[in-house]
Amino acid sequence: MRTIWLASAAALALAGCTAKSPTPSATAVTLAPLPTGNWTAFRDAFIEDWFKVSPADAVYQGRHDFDGGLGDWSAAGLKRQGDFLRDAVAKAKAFDPAKLDKQAAFEREYLITVAQGKLFWLEDADQPHHNPAWYVNSGLDPNVYIARNYADPATRMRAMITFLHKIPQAAANIRANLKTPMPASYIDFGTAAFKGFADYYSNDAKKAFAGVNSPALQDEYTKTAAAASKAMNDLAAWLESQRPTATQGFALGADRFSRMLSMTEGVDVPLDTLEAAGKADLERNRKALVAACAEYAPGATVPACMTKANADKPANNDPVAEARKQIPELRAFVLANDIVSIPDTEQALVEESPPYNRQNSAYIDPPGPFEKGIPSVYYISPPDPAWSKQVQLDFIPGKNDLLFTTVHEVMPGHFLQFRHANHSPSLFGRLFVGYAFAEGWAHYAEEMMWEAGLHKGDAETHIGQLSNALLRDCRYLSAIGMHARGMTQEQSRKMFVEQCYQDEGNARQQSARGTYDPAYLNYTMGKLMIRRLRADWTAKHGGRAGWKAFHDTFLSFGGPPIPLVRKAMLGGDGKAVF
Repeated sequence: MRTIWLASAAALALAGCTAKSPTPSATAVTLAPLPTGNWTAFRDAFIEDWFKVSPADAVYQGRHDFDGGLGDWSAAGLKRQGDFLRDAVAKAKAFDPAKLDKQAAFEREYLITVAQGKLFWLEDADQPHHNPAWYVNSGLDPNVYIARNYADPATRMRAMITFLHKIPQAAANIRANLKTPMPASYIDFGTAAFKGFADYYSNDAKKAFAGVNSPALQDEYTKTAAAASKAMNDLAAWLESQRPTATQGFALGADRFSRMLSMTEGVDVPLDTLEAAGKADLERNRKALVAACAEYAPGATVPACMTKANADKPANNDPVAEARKQIPELRAFVLANDIVSIPDTEQALVEESPPYNRQNSAYIDPPGPFEKGIPSVYYISPPDPAWSKQVQLDFIPGKNDLLFTTVHEVMPGHFLQFRHANHSPSLFGRLFVGYAFAEGWAHYAEEMMWEAGLHKGDAETHIGQLSNALLRDCRYLSAIGMHARGMTQEQSRKMFVEQCYQDEGNARQQSARGTYDPAYLNYTMGKLMIRRLRADWTAKHGGRAGWKAFHDTFLSFGGPPIPLVRKAMLGGDGKAVF
């Protein structure tokens, strides 16, 4: 999905297809003071300067004049980023909202939360010094040069070479920054990620450019990729060497966790209230699952019921072909039931995910708002052929599990949400789509489609929806538990198995993720806020008949903090309500 809420030397522009790529400059980024006299000028300058500070974000949004760029992760570069964000917050707050028009006043609050959120991860949580995931989210993955055909292969290959030139210095900065001892789950994640990039740079990424007919360019790529891969492998080896001193000290703590919610999502709600809301949602979904299983598999246990549902595989065990059939079915359902507007004729493609990017079972890569003519691609990962036949079969999702993955990723989830975002009147809304907004909407869409009558009350379909809902409920409670309540990673794993009916492998993966992604409660937190906002708004706007108007209005804002959307739609103080 496209979001630069968490992500982080002006990049060299690439032109032509000559064999030699320029040596990356070590010159630091120079930023002019942000203007203060005019909101539009200030907002636009903030965007341009953020792209200079974090050029990988610019490239992902379709600004290919920043191709090959990577942020400066030296001590000076991190300080420069923090100084820029603090200055932006202070100057944005200095604008008097009473003197701005409605759109500008909204953008002011939006920008402040975006900048404060980035500052939280950078300095308060201090992720560059503690969490390898910060670097993975800040530009180490150059998939955009491979997956998006925004230019001819030679041009994209040159961009990749320019990027790869920067990796050895980036790896040196990462090693200098990361403090030890480190939580074991961070070592696991970082080692796997850095090894994965090392392999990808020299193998699958290189294969993607095999058709470029330039021996000189191919030779330069080979040499540059070898150096980048060595740097990543060396970094992974160093991280692995820290395992004897590994800790379980991953928790943010209750106070910092609350600041995370406030600074990144504008949610100022007591943790007891948040936790109670999550427990209530889990219990609601568990009761619904028991009822659906009683209808679908009478007398069976809930795990046996879910096993039966997962055994109903796509034809020929081909989830890609199945998803291609599901999308038009879901699109027709959205239109027939007046659920939400479809703003254009763009359609998502469905492909098998490439070998270098199969850590997620399914994901979507939507083009940035500056891209032209680039399709969104919904990727589904096949099982590893090295696995046993039974493990491969188990990995393939059941049809209805896949159905709600397609709802989440495509229709009316992320794909449709980003189509609306790209039509937002706010440039800021088109660029900065937040975690709770994006994942909250996609997860909300799953339950909303069931409520709207998808498959007309079929119990097996409902089990597919509920299994996804329970997974997110346990993420929500694990995030609060592990970071604010003293829950261990092992206790989280046990909760995923016993309360949310997840298989052992998925439970281990999800409990580990919660240690280095404390914000993964945003799926359920966003869903709950959207459901409450829908109930409150449609109470005065036609009830169920007002759903389409509600959804269109909600999505028109782009991707801001949901409490800010609530304030815009209902008035009031803009506080989060569950």
